[in-house]
Amino acid sequence: MIINRYFYKARHLIGNFFAKLKQYRVITIRYHKLVQNFLSAIYLASTII
Repeated sequence: MIINRYFYKARHLIGNFFAKLKQYRVITIRYHKLVQNFLSAIYLASTII
């Protein structure tokens, strides 16, 4: 059961991260056409979170 608890905690943490990431409208709508700009926006939002 320890393994299940570990995976649940990791899944919960990742789910919360993506929920916070979706709050940034630029990333969810993906206005940026270039992959480099899109990744830069994700990195910026990740550092803010």
